[in-house]
Amino acid sequence: MATCNALSSAQLAASHAVSGGTYEYGYRYLGPSLGFTAGWMFLCAKTASAATAALGFSAYLLRLVSGDLRLMPLLAIGAVVLFTLLVLGGIRRSSWMNTAIVSVTLLALASFIVLGLPGAAVDGGSNLVPLLPSNDTGSTHSFLYATALMFVAYTGYGRIATLGEEVIEPERTIPRAIIVTLGLTAALYISVSIVAIGSVGAERFAAAAGGQATPLELAARAFEGPRLATLVSIGAVTAMLGVLLNLILGLSRVVLAMGRQGDLPPLFARLSEQGMAPRAAVIAVGLAIAALASIGSVETTWAFSAFTVLIYYAITNLAALRLPREQRLYPTWVAVAGLAACLFLAFWVPLTIWVIGLGLILLGLAWKAFAPRLWTNTGRRMP
Repeated sequence: MATCNALSSAQLAASHAVSGGTYEYGYRYLGPSLGFTAGWMFLCAKTASAATAALGFSAYLLRLVSGDLRLMPLLAIGAVVLFTLLVLGGIRRSSWMNTAIVSVTLLALASFIVLGLPGAAVDGGSNLVPLLPSNDTGSTHSFLYATALMFVAYTGYGRIATLGEEVIEPERTIPRAIIVTLGLTAALYISVSIVAIGSVGAERFAAAAGGQATPLELAARAFEGPRLATLVSIGAVTAMLGVLLNLILGLSRVVLAMGRQGDLPPLFARLSEQGMAPRAAVIAVGLAIAALASIGSVETTWAFSAFTVLIYYAITNLAALRLPREQRLYPTWVAVAGLAACLFLAFWVPLTIWVIGLGLILLGLAWKAFAPRLWTNTGRRMP
């Protein structure tokens, strides 16, 4: 499913390389209502995810240095402020920082894989079975729900498309970047999963999430290497920072696009004097993330992100189906499969999340209906 969504995003970005991602594609190929819904779902899901990433960073760091976990919100807000200022400096500076963060994260994960593979090879025969759940209804439901949650981890490639105007040769670069990102991410996730679960078993690995140790820390300790556990913790810290940085980048560009369309105040459609960043959009995103982070951990954030992201990518695939034949890079069945998979998995998210998600969609559409009355000069750009 993630592959189908990635290919749909890639061909849409190649044909319509502007900031905003599916928000812009929806406007262009499906109409204002679906375009706005895509942008609204992206903002809701990723703002909550960014706040959770900031809190995750602070939790991992405080645990690493044996600090007071009550400082989590304060440290999280500090991280949001720091990375908001970084993004205000432009895409080039952000890319340098992102490269450094990703390098540390990949080093930690690569060390985990290399050092843990021998142990996983010995114990994996018993720890990795059964590969699929039993046939009872509860196991099947849990499996499909977990699949919906796991899909969120693969959606980082979508933020590449939101930066369309700031990429050199976007028609060629963005599709390649999306496909390469998806392939490398899948290989890394699969390798880490095999080593982690093969080393300690699925039940023990899952139970770690509710304890004092993070799951990968628990697996790393099973390798009898305390330094590896520390390295994994450092990798977790940088991973959370990487998520936060990329979410601020992606969210601010969607706010920029929505300001241009008139769905948000025209203030957010302005670029800095140097044309390096949408300053007002970046600041607004930073404030929203900091506000959520100040509250503490957001309940059901992961499930909420899964539902909203599935709706977002359902609209992506629907837009890809409307591409003119001469602009399509991949067969039509790719978008059809992605659309069907997104809608199918959305049904396995808890009912409470459905109610919240649908309520937010209606709230957003109501805002869209009345927003033009709040300002006279929207600077609206027709798709």
